Amino acid sequence: MENYIIEMLNITKEFPGIIANDNITLQLKKGEIHALLGENGAGKSTLMSVLFGLYQAEKGLIKKNGEEVQINNPGDANNLGIGMVHQHFKLVEIFTVLENIILGVEPNKMGILQKKEAREKVVKLSQKYGLHVEPDALIENISVGMQQRVEILKMLYRDNEILIFDEPTAVLTPQEIDELMNIMRGFTEEGKSILFITHKLNEIMSVADRCTVLRKGKSIGTVEIKDTTKEELSRMMVGRDVNFNLEKKPSVAKDTILSVEGLTVPSQISKKNAVKDVSFDVRAGEILCIAGIDGNGQSELVSAITGLEKFTKGKLTLCGKDITKFNIRNRSKSGMSHIPEDRHKHGLVLDYSLEDNIVLQRYWEPEFQKKGFIKKHEVRSYADKLIKQYDIRSGQGPITTTRSMSGGNQQKAIIAREMDKSYELLVAVQPTRGLDVGAIEFIHKQLIASRDANKAVLLVSLELDEVMDISDRILVIYEGEIVGELDPKATTVEELGLYMSGAKRDEVKESTYAE
Repeated sequence: MENYIIEMLNITKEFPGIIANDNITLQLKKGEIHALLGENGAGKSTLMSVLFGLYQAEKGLIKKNGEEVQINNPGDANNLGIGMVHQHFKLVEIFTVLENIILGVEPNKMGILQKKEAREKVVKLSQKYGLHVEPDALIENISVGMQQRVEILKMLYRDNEILIFDEPTAVLTPQEIDELMNIMRGFTEEGKSILFITHKLNEIMSVADRCTVLRKGKSIGTVEIKDTTKEELSRMMVGRDVNFNLEKKPSVAKDTILSVEGLTVPSQISKKNAVKDVSFDVRAGEILCIAGIDGNGQSELVSAITGLEKFTKGKLTLCGKDITKFNIRNRSKSGMSHIPEDRHKHGLVLDYSLEDNIVLQRYWEPEFQKKGFIKKHEVRSYADKLIKQYDIRSGQGPITTTRSMSGGNQQKAIIAREMDKSYELLVAVQPTRGLDVGAIEFIHKQLIASRDANKAVLLVSLELDEVMDISDRILVIYEGEIVGELDPKATTVEELGLYMSGAKRDEVKESTYAE
């Protein structure tokens, strides 16, 4: 008999209009990394939320070490040694990193919080696992990659033995992903067991022992990784062959659409500038990618361009018009679309319906309003069209509350809204974050079609494969400065990585001094 530490047997979980989990059985062996693979909305996060006590299943049972257990809430899960790193972080933004990590399990003596003791444990854990954090930084001021580390440390701080990672690499750089893979292997060597939700087939092939595939709420099967291939897994996941080779015509760059001149943006978390005197142009008919390790100023750069953040120096010109002092709506009206880095903070109103979110950038247009009143029928028809075109899956169609949708389908809703409206410049930040291989294939084709229709695309991506595959030009940002311009056809991933780490900039400086 197999030594299963966790068994989820015949789990069924329903929501209005949808069966999210339909009679699913999942068995986790002690000391293994078990991947959970499926399209956006396949039911992966729901199944893990049942295990963590966030949802209660209508049918089925859960066993730990062969004995049935009741998990009514996350407290029960933690008491059973089950921890979870959520796809959308469960952090209090106005609290510090340290306060978030110890929240709910605060060490105290006689009712007095012992922060020194907690800090020592957090620092020790962060050093042991290579998860560098700044304990006193406020969550609202740190990058999403740093927030991911906080979530992982929160779980480790509680000494959990069963670790659930829900899309843990969606917001990490390639280097951070490699580090996390090594950390996960280290966890299993210590006897911990891992359930790992991801869309990234390369990660599954490199780190997982077994993989269970879900499709539309049903289990397609469980396979041994050593006995399968990336192509077979993708076929199980989406029900068809996926083309991993992107085809595109050479770029024909034309007029300058966006001109950035001498842009300087202050940092929110230090006294230094996050962006230092940056200048570049984006032209019609090209995809220009800003590549860099997370936290090197790309988030602040995009926030300044799109109007989310003020800058201290510089000029922005869009389609020949000075937009330096324009607010967000006027930048949008001037021809700018924006797929933001943080879909919850800047992309969606989570408690609005899907249809209301889809017209957020256009509800004031005559097509959707008359004399200040929204034309509900037109909004519904437009939403239905985009839901079908972009395969946005939700339990109740256009009236679904956006908060209840999977992260990948929330991302598709933003992409549909921003790419269907009239624009000359598309600023796309991590556009395929959290999407499955089928959806990534579709979005890449949309970005290239946008370029081929003489639109300008400014792409910010941490995915090196994405950067190399769809960019026409690459600008590398390091410590707030552009340190290199590369042609993806004439460079390598290794050279790009050297620029991103600052090694190439240092080489240039050394040769300058030598002269």
